[in-house]
Amino acid sequence: MIREYLKNNVLICDGAMGTYYSELTGNDITYCEFGNINNKDIIKRIHEEYINAGAKLIRTNTFSANRYDLGISFDKLKDIITLGINIAKEVTENTAVFIGASIGPIREESIDECDNDILDEYKFIVDCFIENNIDIFIFETLSNYNYLEEICGYIKLKNPNSFILTQFAVKPDGFTRDGLSVTKIINNVKGINQIDAYGFNCGSGPTHIYDIIKKINIDGDIVSALPNAGYPEIIHERTVYPNNPVYFAQKVNKIKSLGTSIIGGCCGTNPVYIKELANLVNKNVNVVNTLTKNEEETNKFENKQENSFKNKLDNNEFVIAIELSSPTNTDISKLMQGAKLCKENNIDLVTIPDSPMSRVKAESTIISAKIKREIGIEAMPHICCRDKNINAIRSGLIGAHIENIRNVLAITGDPISDASKVETKSVFNLNSFKLIELIDDMNSEVFNNDNILIGGALNLNVLNKEVEFNRMMKKIEKGANFFLTQPIYDDDAIEFLKKIKERTNVKILAGLLPIVSYRNAMFLNNELPGVTIPEKYINMFSEDMTKEEGQQVGIDISVEIGRKLKGLCDGLYFVTPFNRVNMLIEIINKIKG
Repeated sequence: MIREYLKNNVLICDGAMGTYYSELTGNDITYCEFGNINNKDIIKRIHEEYINAGAKLIRTNTFSANRYDLGISFDKLKDIITLGINIAKEVTENTAVFIGASIGPIREESIDECDNDILDEYKFIVDCFIENNIDIFIFETLSNYNYLEEICGYIKLKNPNSFILTQFAVKPDGFTRDGLSVTKIINNVKGINQIDAYGFNCGSGPTHIYDIIKKINIDGDIVSALPNAGYPEIIHERTVYPNNPVYFAQKVNKIKSLGTSIIGGCCGTNPVYIKELANLVNKNVNVVNTLTKNEEETNKFENKQENSFKNKLDNNEFVIAIELSSPTNTDISKLMQGAKLCKENNIDLVTIPDSPMSRVKAESTIISAKIKREIGIEAMPHICCRDKNINAIRSGLIGAHIENIRNVLAITGDPISDASKVETKSVFNLNSFKLIELIDDMNSEVFNNDNILIGGALNLNVLNKEVEFNRMMKKIEKGANFFLTQPIYDDDAIEFLKKIKERTNVKILAGLLPIVSYRNAMFLNNELPGVTIPEKYINMFSEDMTKEEGQQVGIDISVEIGRKLKGLCDGLYFVTPFNRVNMLIEIINKIKG
C-alpha cells in the first residue's frame, strides 16, 4: 500500500520522538523507549500530535529498543517493542496513516571484528515487528551499512511484500560518523535488492542535507530526507535545538523539489515543524531549484603530485623502504641525517611510525611532510586510530595531501598500556579496516582522484595463517593497495609469504629488522608483538660480544633472510635499529649484490 501511495504522493513523516519526549517530560536522561511502559499517555500524545499536524507515516517509539542500549533482557525488549507497536496501532486506527518500525543502529563492541550476536539481535527485533503485522521497516541514523544485506534479506524472506527504508546520518561534510561518503553509501545500498528506499536523517540540518542530495543522482529512486531542526548548542548542560519551524519547512520543501519522496524531521523537530511542512506541501508551493543536481563545481584546485614509489610498484620494480623513528623531543638532527642518507642511496620510501607501543613521539604526518619537503624523498606516515577521532584523522589526511604526501600506512595502532591507571585514554573510533575504507573514500570524494596510496599491515608470524590471509583480503576489499609485513626471521613466515603470492598478486614489502646484540634479540623475541626469532639466530649472539661484533652478526642474518625473500616479494621494508641507517645500507647492498 505504501508503494501505491508513493507513486502519486510525497509521504510526510513525523518528527523527532526523543527530543520532543524530553521537551514534554523534562527528562533528557532516560531512554524514551521506556515510556512505552511507564509513560504510555505521553507516547500516545506525541503520535497523535504528529498525525494531527499532517504526518502520514509515524515511527514506533523503538529507535533504541535493543539490549545493548537499554541494558535489558530479551523478554523486556519484546515487551517494549510490542507496547510501542500497540500504541502506534491505537492512534492510527481508522486512519490512512502508515506505521513504520523504527530501528536504530546497534553499537559494535569489538574493535577489529564484527560481533556476530548483533545480527541475531536485529533478527529478534525484526521478528517482534513481523509477529505484530508491521510491514514497513525504517533503519535509521545509520553510520555504516553493516548487516543491512543480511537483515533486509531476512525480512524479505519472511515477508516479500515488506517495505524497507534505510536512512543514514551524514554530517555536513558529506561523511558519516564512520567516515563513509554519501557516494559509497548509495552505491552499496543500491546493490542490495531488498532495500526499497534510502535516505538521510539526523546528522545535519536541512540546508546541509539539501546540499548533499543536490549533488547525487536520485532519479528513479525512492529517497527520504528527515533533517534535524538545525545545529544544536549546549545550554545549562542540555542540548537545545533552534526553534525555527517556518524556516525548516521552507528548506525541506526545497529538498522535496530535488525529487525526494519521503520527508519529515529528526532531532529538535516537533509537531509544529511537521504542520508547517504539511501546509507547504499541500499548497503545492514549489521552490525553483536554481542549481541542477549534476552541476559541476568549477575552478577546482589541481595539485596532481607525482608518486615515484607508486610508479615503481606499478612497473613491477623491486622497491626498498626504510623506517625512521620520530624523535621524542624537538631534536630531529639524527632523523634528518638518516633521511638524507636514504636519499643519497636511492632508497624508494622512508616511513615514519605513529608512536608505536603508544610511546609519545613527534607526529608522523608532520615529520613525513618535513622530510619530503626538505630532503626530496617519498615519505610515508603510519596513521593509527588510537589517538584521534574520525574528524581529526580526516583533517590530518587533508593536511598531509596538501603537503604532497601520497603514501600512508593505515593501522589500528597499539593500545595505551594500562590505560585504567592513567589520564590518557585510547580513542579507537576506527580500526584498520575502517581507516583503509575512509582513506579510499577520501581518494574519490576529497582528493579529486589524486590518490593517496594505501598500505596495510600484514603479520606473517601468526599461528593461524589462514585467518591473517582473510584479514589481508578484507583490507584489499576496503581499498588497501600494498602491504608491509612484520619483521620476518623464520622459514614458516617465508613459506607463508610464498603461498600468499601464489594466491594473489597484491604488492608486499617483506619486513626486516636487523638484530644488533644478544640483549636486543631477547627483547625483540619476548616483548615486541608479532615477532618471533628462531633459536638458531639468538644463539649466534653472546652477551660478551662487542658492539661491532654484534652488528656484524646482525648484518649476516639479515642478508641471509633478505636473499631468501628477494625472489618472493615486491620489495623489502627495513626497520632501522637504533638510528643505524648505515647498517641498513650495507645490508641492502649485499642483498642486491
